[in-house]
Amino acid sequence: MSEAVIATIALAGNPNAGKTTLFNALTGARQHVGNYPGITVEKKEGFVDTPHGPTRVVDLPGTYSLTAYSQEELVARDFLIHERPQGVINVLDATSLERNLYLTVQFLELGIPVTLALNMVDALEAKGMRIDSDQLGSLMNVPVVRTVARSGQGVRDALAAALDHPQKSWRPLHISYGPDLDPVLQEMTELIIGRGFLTDTYPPRWLALKFLESDLVVRQLFEADAELSRRMRDMADEVARHCEKTLKTQPEFIVADYRYGYISSILRQGVLTIMPDLQNRADLSDKIDSVLTHQVAGPVIMLGILYGLFSVTFTIGQVPMGWVESFFSWLASVASGLPEGLSRSLVVDGIIAGVGGVLGFVPLILIMFMGITFLEDSGYMARMAYMLDRVFRSFGLHGSSVVPFIISGGIPGGCAVPGVMAARTLRSPKEKLATLLTAPFMVCGAKVPVFILLSAAFFPEHGARVMFLITLGGWAAALVVAKLLRSSVIRGPSTPFVMELPPYRMPTAMGLVLHTWERGWQYIKKAGTVILAISILVWAMMTFPALSPELAAPIESQIESLETRLAVEPHEEIRLALDNDIAELNLRLKEETLANSLAGRMGRSIEHVTSWAGFDWRTNIALLGGIAAKEVIVSTLATAHSLSDGEEQNFSSRIATAAGWNTSVAISLMIFVLLYSPCFVTVIAIAREASWAWAAFSVVFNTGFAFALAVATYQLGIRMGW
Repeated sequence: MSEAVIATIALAGNPNAGKTTLFNALTGARQHVGNYPGITVEKKEGFVDTPHGPTRVVDLPGTYSLTAYSQEELVARDFLIHERPQGVINVLDATSLERNLYLTVQFLELGIPVTLALNMVDALEAKGMRIDSDQLGSLMNVPVVRTVARSGQGVRDALAAALDHPQKSWRPLHISYGPDLDPVLQEMTELIIGRGFLTDTYPPRWLALKFLESDLVVRQLFEADAELSRRMRDMADEVARHCEKTLKTQPEFIVADYRYGYISSILRQGVLTIMPDLQNRADLSDKIDSVLTHQVAGPVIMLGILYGLFSVTFTIGQVPMGWVESFFSWLASVASGLPEGLSRSLVVDGIIAGVGGVLGFVPLILIMFMGITFLEDSGYMARMAYMLDRVFRSFGLHGSSVVPFIISGGIPGGCAVPGVMAARTLRSPKEKLATLLTAPFMVCGAKVPVFILLSAAFFPEHGARVMFLITLGGWAAALVVAKLLRSSVIRGPSTPFVMELPPYRMPTAMGLVLHTWERGWQYIKKAGTVILAISILVWAMMTFPALSPELAAPIESQIESLETRLAVEPHEEIRLALDNDIAELNLRLKEETLANSLAGRMGRSIEHVTSWAGFDWRTNIALLGGIAAKEVIVSTLATAHSLSDGEEQNFSSRIATAAGWNTSVAISLMIFVLLYSPCFVTVIAIAREASWAWAAFSVVFNTGFAFALAVATYQLGIRMGW
């Protein structure tokens, strides 16, 4: 920023309240994404020009409370206390006002100047309800602005209200917590004031309240004053025993009850009303949920939707996929006109085969991404997570693990890197670790081309069914491994789970296009950068060292002799036979060159082991390249099998009849690719979220687990004659 920032405004609210949408509407492209110091919670901030001058806007992590149960809640609280922004725009989901106001009350108890942004008022009114925003603002003594963040309505007004709200001092809200807690709360507050403990940083009553709520971070702060900490603990323990004995509950639950009682008393004073003409109207979302999340029908419908997504993807995507393949085939034929040598080999076998092999699947990927975007924007993806929660719990995972799994490719087309990063929201370190280590088993977008290739080669009539079974296989493997890990090396208790179910919405055409393109562009960009670099590296490893003249000379001599005969041979049948002989010798020369290369030697060095799973040395080369990025497996297979110019588009039919390939090998390879080592970028993400030791564990364990299943599958297959 060239001008000095005149104010900092924080955006806060529950997850799915529309906070980030409002942030994007305010800041546009003028935003920065990083991490809060020392932790992996994402930090987003941007800048907005206002009549007062440039304003910094910080998008705090979505939280339900300010009690430090998770990193997100601790980050939000510490930012508000230590950076003391000029104001907070508390974004509320108007359709769940009572629950959203719980966080608002905690802001007010902390003495923070709050402006309420009543978001999604259009969705509330569609339910036949109405909010009197003036009455709400009057009762809570805060500015209230009605917004629809998706359309930008009221967004600037909310920022202006936050900047204009009087902020000379932070005046905490005082709520009565009943005859059991109020006396001890008052006594603890006076004790804190008397000793002057942290009174310049925190409101004394708020510190006492958090101590009563057993806030671990606040209790650790009090350890700086041993005498004060002891007296506070004695009082807190005494009131806890009293509450347990007389009320059969704990102080933190009493606090929550009284906060909701305070909120309820406000809403009953004419704030929330039902429109008379729509009083008997049933909530449409509830009606839909009664079917889509039904205990029996829900999972069946979910599986049907997933199968339908795959069917549509394969049915519609085949035609544009053929266009892209034809384009790269034409491009390869044009490049074949280059002078023979390393340059032509690099362009044709390295760049065009490598990048083209990945981009050829873009149409299918885009269609799948559009389907996933529709499920997300409509609100159905959250219902999937809700239905899978009970299953996850039985396998030692948290309900929130569903989201990282889906992002990683639970519905094919995701990416394990953001999936691993999404696991940072889990409160339990052990549940987070189990999620980090199993999310890479999902069908990410990089694995999809491998499965499409092998499906087209060996199961041409059952592509959708194969993808469906592979997806279920990824989920099954992840859950089984999670159960194994949670029962052994990362044993620990489970934590409770509350799932936010956003209302159903009809996705907009613009939203579908933008979100699909954003994801698709990441795939395309990766093909033009990372995959290009890896393809060139793999080509070099498959080209050098060159075949020695002693080994190449006999084959080259035979080729030269046949070409001399071909030049003078008048009979067409003999000319065709000579052409075939020359082609076979060229293929043999390529194979000898590849076998002598660095990649060939690496592939052959482990062939005696991998042959148990049906993998020859050429397949080994592709799988080794796949550790860097799964996208290069298909292109490396094509190059490793010495395809001649213009044959890339027929690779699926070619590989179906290639020596050493059969249905058993194809199934074994699909299982191995699904489960073996995460790609290099995912390994780095796991190391950042956990440690390098666990990242190394994921490489070794996943590969060993995948190989064991691949061997079992292949050995069973050849015995059954697949």
